[in-house]
Amino acid sequence: MDEDGATRRADRASRSSAIALHRKESPMPRVLVNIDVANLEAAIRFYTSALGLRLGRRFGPEAAELLGAEAPIYLLEQPAGSVPFAGAAMHREYRRHWTPVHLDFAVEDPEPAGQRPGPAGPKRKGAATDRAGGAIPIGPP
Repeated sequence: MDEDGATRRADRASRSSAIALHRKESPMPRVLVNIDVANLEAAIRFYTSALGLRLGRRFGPEAAELLGAEAPIYLLEQPAGSVPFAGAAMHREYRRHWTPVHLDFAVEDPEPAGQRPGPAGPKRKGAATDRAGGAIPIGPP
């Protein structure tokens, strides 16, 4: 067994035990959010600085848990161009795109979140757009 394979299996086992622990605490299903990212360290900086989340556990060099939202968020480093599953017709790409499944973060006041300085801060995507569910002024760098 190669070292990388053993590490990945140990990381999966650790995440499985975390899921099992959540299920013991409540009979209701627990939501876990997984986000594929091209660069784990850059993603950690973005989500912790822009949204105030905090780094929980690390699962080897390619995955990290973020805490502070209503559901734990797992950042999973996956290279651009890789396939999400064997036989997939599409490959991962990280350009900004629209898909039927997306993730929005609700904050009390989006203006301070959009003005946090530094390379990890969000990029303004234009003027805030008022929608029935709120405003959408920023996105990841």
